[in-house]
Amino acid sequence: MGFFIAKNESGYDKYPHNFPYQIKVPYSYTFKNAEVNEEKYYPVVWYQKKFDLTVNKGRHYLLHFEAVDYQCQIWLNGHYIGSHTGGHTPFVIDISKWCTASNILEVRVQDFNATDQPIGKQSWKDHNFLCWYTRTIGIWQSVWLEETGAQYLNQVKMIPHIHLSQLEIDAQLNIPITATLQATIEFQGQQITSINCSTINGRAHFAVNISNDDPNFRLHYWSPSKPLLYDITFKVIYNGSVTDSVYSYFGMRQIETRNGSVYLNDQLLYQKLVLNQGYYPDSGLTGSIADYQSDLIKLKEMGFNGNRIHQHIESNRMLYLCDKLGVLAWAEFPSSFNFSPTMMNHILDELPDFIFKHINHPSVITYVLMNESWGVNEIAHNNEEQAFTNSLYYLTKGFDSSRLVIANDGWEQVKTDLCTIHDYNGDPSSLAASYQDLTKVFAGSPSLTSGRQIFCDSYSRQDVPFLISEYGGIAYEEDIQQQSWGYGKRIESKSAVIDKIKQLTEAVMSIPNCAGFCYTQLTDVEQEVNGLLDHNHHYKFDPEAIRKIMTSSHHNGFEFN
Repeated sequence: MGFFIAKNESGYDKYPHNFPYQIKVPYSYTFKNAEVNEEKYYPVVWYQKKFDLTVNKGRHYLLHFEAVDYQCQIWLNGHYIGSHTGGHTPFVIDISKWCTASNILEVRVQDFNATDQPIGKQSWKDHNFLCWYTRTIGIWQSVWLEETGAQYLNQVKMIPHIHLSQLEIDAQLNIPITATLQATIEFQGQQITSINCSTINGRAHFAVNISNDDPNFRLHYWSPSKPLLYDITFKVIYNGSVTDSVYSYFGMRQIETRNGSVYLNDQLLYQKLVLNQGYYPDSGLTGSIADYQSDLIKLKEMGFNGNRIHQHIESNRMLYLCDKLGVLAWAEFPSSFNFSPTMMNHILDELPDFIFKHINHPSVITYVLMNESWGVNEIAHNNEEQAFTNSLYYLTKGFDSSRLVIANDGWEQVKTDLCTIHDYNGDPSSLAASYQDLTKVFAGSPSLTSGRQIFCDSYSRQDVPFLISEYGGIAYEEDIQQQSWGYGKRIESKSAVIDKIKQLTEAVMSIPNCAGFCYTQLTDVEQEVNGLLDHNHHYKFDPEAIRKIMTSSHHNGFEFN
């Protein structure tokens, strides 16, 4: 693909007549795998792609972008065909009106990495610092072209209801017509049921009973120990002809809280998560299927049952592997860092697409909307920031009430389904002692490392489970670099690090009425070296030693055999 970098003010809007670079998509040019030899960051880039297409009469052609950071404008064969704002969520453009046998696609992307846009862990400075890393710009997730009929399935939402043995389906076609949507459900090659539903104004909303004569309570449940999945085929039928076919899957599982605990499929769930920054050597936030699978297998081998996908929105390939391999996931919206009307609009624009990207993945059990008051820095005393954060909670519940929602993870929480606390205290005894009385915990500031109150005033009486959602962060590298970073005093031997992880984890697991934890973190990332894996995602420590620590207690968390 041709690539152009606008290196001065005059180049920001001016169309480039030549594309001197070639770029490997979908990598940001700021990383080696893009194969663009340019080290400096520029806020405007252009792409040009020439492609041939066999255009069939009566068919539609959909151009999919899984993520482009941050604002993009798109032309096809000289026609302006659309734009998108938001660096992390998918969008699609029907290009049928403009495509021909030979085509030229051009994309202009602008990303100033402003602190009022969601940027997550991307540094907004000219250099990396603390736990903020190399910036991303442009196309950084998959791009593909899909052929379909004139009437096609535009969006589908599948919500399982295990107590009713039903799958709720809410589907929307591309145009408001009366058609038939057929759904056929199978399990391991055996058909369970098939149902036809007429659309009204292009929408079909119905429930399918999927119980059968299986002795296991009529259902096959999804869980980390048994990630069982059903297959589903959708067909759009219009005037007697099939105009679109979509093949997908779903999992029958339910996540809920009661009496201070979390339950998965009515079974007590103790979560043992690891923080996953999602950065890969030479490719940044763009992982491959092999990268994702390797990470998830290692995560399981070390005794974790899930991962907190931190401050970025992952590829559907990664989410699919979480579903397939049985790895719980917390999906997290990337943070902004400056509260303003512009910041609120940016988040509100992208939040619905964030939810719909995850809504059909059974592995995703929790949405995290903000982290450590980033972007709402005065939330403890600012009514506007509290109101906005609460609005995100309720908006998310409006789109998807089937999952747990954390509005502000770590401290200074408002409305939430979980009380989540970050504590990087390196002393095991005082770490455990800080959380013995939940009434005092909820009403106070127990974390000795943050000093922040856990709830904003008047929100501490919520009856919700409590987790230590960040702890550990122990820095270790064999060859210590001056610029490297991690929590606490640097430990210089592997055995001492493992012993420290053991002490801290045992302290966390000894806390009464605690529903789980998230260890920081899975891998080293650039200057941050507190991973259990190194920069190349190789083990830094014996995985069996880590596994023994993580599985030493709380065996009701669907652990792996």
